[in-house]
Amino acid sequence: MKFSQTLYEKVSEIWGKTHEHPFVVGMGKGDLPVESFIRYMKQDYVFLIDYSKLFALGAVKAQDIETMATFAKLLNETLHGEMDLHRKYAARFGITNQQLEETKPTPINFAYTRYMLNVAQNGSLTELISALLPCMWSYREISNMLAKNYPYASSHPLYGEWIKMYSSSEFGSLTTWLIDLLDRLTAEKPARELAILEDHFLTTSRFEYMFWDMVYQGGEWPV
Repeated sequence: MKFSQTLYEKVSEIWGKTHEHPFVVGMGKGDLPVESFIRYMKQDYVFLIDYSKLFALGAVKAQDIETMATFAKLLNETLHGEMDLHRKYAARFGITNQQLEETKPTPINFAYTRYMLNVAQNGSLTELISALLPCMWSYREISNMLAKNYPYASSHPLYGEWIKMYSSSEFGSLTTWLIDLLDRLTAEKPARELAILEDHFLTTSRFEYMFWDMVYQGGEWPV
């Protein structure tokens, strides 16, 4: 069994709960409160600033030009694809780019990105991938699930663009590339190293769930 398949099975309960989260279901049904989506958009924007750095570090740690180039593509797609979608959404609500960039991350957001950056800076390329992959992989799973289970979700005037972006073949192919790279890098690794990678994957999957919960309910700093 490929390592990615092992991870997928290990994380099935966490991802199952994420798929059932009222924020995710609300996007599918089209009844998600707008204020929750605005909170998500702002928090995810500053999240993506740090997430982009992971792809830059991936290019630094890569051992061949092809891998470097694909990490550079991931960096470009995040900065000019995902974040541009957020900027367009923000403009619809009268939120400027400067206001997006000045958003302060919540405690969950801060802890999540700092965990990934710590792994990326201090660990191997394989550790970096295991920490950042749950975000991309789970977004692909969520968007595909919404597009399949809620026939009109992709045409929703507010949430439809989000679903279409993350269920797109372009986003899906980049996610698949990361999964395949992880499988190649872990093919000969001993069990003790795989256990470390599994722990990173499970930890950031839990952070993903906590992020959805945070943007749905709030979760600012108490003081």
